[in-house]
Amino acid sequence: MDAFQGILKFLLNQKTAIGYSFMALLTVGGERLFSLVAFKCPCSTENTVYGLVFLFAPAWVLLILGFFLNNRSWRLFTGCCVNPRKIFPRGHSYRFFYILGQITLSSLVAPTMWLSVALLNGTFYECAMSGTKSSRLLEMICKGKPKECWEELYKVSCGKTSMTPTDNEELKLSLQAQSQILGWCLICSASFFSLVTTCYARCRSQVSYLQLSFWKTYTQKEKEQLENMFLDYANKLSDRNLKCFFENKRPEAFPLPSFAAWEAASELYSFHQTQQHYSTLHRVVEDGLEPSPEENETTMVLVGTAQQM
Repeated sequence: MDAFQGILKFLLNQKTAIGYSFMALLTVGGERLFSLVAFKCPCSTENTVYGLVFLFAPAWVLLILGFFLNNRSWRLFTGCCVNPRKIFPRGHSYRFFYILGQITLSSLVAPTMWLSVALLNGTFYECAMSGTKSSRLLEMICKGKPKECWEELYKVSCGKTSMTPTDNEELKLSLQAQSQILGWCLICSASFFSLVTTCYARCRSQVSYLQLSFWKTYTQKEKEQLENMFLDYANKLSDRNLKCFFENKRPEAFPLPSFAAWEAASELYSFHQTQQHYSTLHRVVEDGLEPSPEENETTMVLVGTAQQM
């Protein structure tokens, strides 16, 4: 039992890495499925458009899904048309763009994985580049190749050119090599950018490493218990209303937060140097519904678990 609990604790501590690994596996599987089942290079002048659509359209869809599935997006935008001050608070208009940038970066993980895997495979890039009409690209691709390469490059993916099989295979391998080089460049750039942004966030942190660790643990536990409280209170309220309806009697008072409290607790959290609050809910409970001080307010980046509620 102790060994099982230890394994479970390790998996919970590494759930971010496990999540990204699972996402990577899904991306690889999805790319292979697209390549084998759906993708059929037309070997015509439409090669470029067809290849680029298969390369970038899934990445765009994954980006949109990333915004949809990120709870911070809805905490940021819910009610903003009714009260624009929610996203553009007085004196801190930059905060909206700062938080939107964080949401965008987290949403870019899946599209970057897709593009990396697709480029490493090379199928979509090969089809797209074989349909190019750019003289510069044609000169680069067909350098040292027979003159038929300039006229029949779009047929390379299907192997239907009048060139020898050896020249045709060399062209395909050359295009796939270019695609793989771009894929590795994208992976290296994304990894380096992730390292730089993480280091910058930690360097700018106004709390110590131990307090930051406590902060992460607190936000995770608060989120779990808040979801349980939602279920508990929703069950109690629905049970009371159904009983009163079927028994035809007046309901007893049921304590619930006010609209102002719901609104205050739904705001995205901002760290204030003079107040040791670990979430918006913590601030509302400690300070009530009074607006928090806006002087010297600094939005904090909580790396990995930055208020995913």
